[in-house]
Amino acid sequence: MVDAMAADSARNDELILVDLMDREVGSASKERAHFDGMLHRAFSVVLTQGEGDERQILLSKRALCKYHSGGLWTNSCCSHPRKGERVLEAAKRRLPEELGVVSNDLCEIGSFAYRAAFNNGIVEFEYDHVLIGTCSGEFDLDPTEVSDVRWVGVDELV
Repeated sequence: MVDAMAADSARNDELILVDLMDREVGSASKERAHFDGMLHRAFSVVLTQGEGDERQILLSKRALCKYHSGGLWTNSCCSHPRKGERVLEAAKRRLPEELGVVSNDLCEIGSFAYRAAFNNGIVEFEYDHVLIGTCSGEFDLDPTEVSDVRWVGVDELV
């Protein structure tokens, strides 16, 4: 097993296993789901500010201690709903936990399934729900999750 995964306080969270139509088929610990490559429900939050040509997207840099992709710049926040938790509820829970902010206007804009294997034995096989919204509050980053954030213009990101 990966040392960083052993240090992840959420490693035993029960994730929702799904089929390719996002129908629940069971549950597994976060650790088991990722090491056994089991398809599970996840979400990705994209926070924005501004309008039109001035629109910006919040990127977050994964903490170096993360069990995979530490130091990678990614979308604003991503995680998994727990068993019995709806995607929107989970996203609203994770934003303050990871970033110290809230969003009252999150909405889902789509979903997709993907699979990615990493050199350390982790397999992300997720049915990912994508949510977009704005945020309020001061950033208060959880250093075990996020090491930095920055607003990036859409043109710069492309």
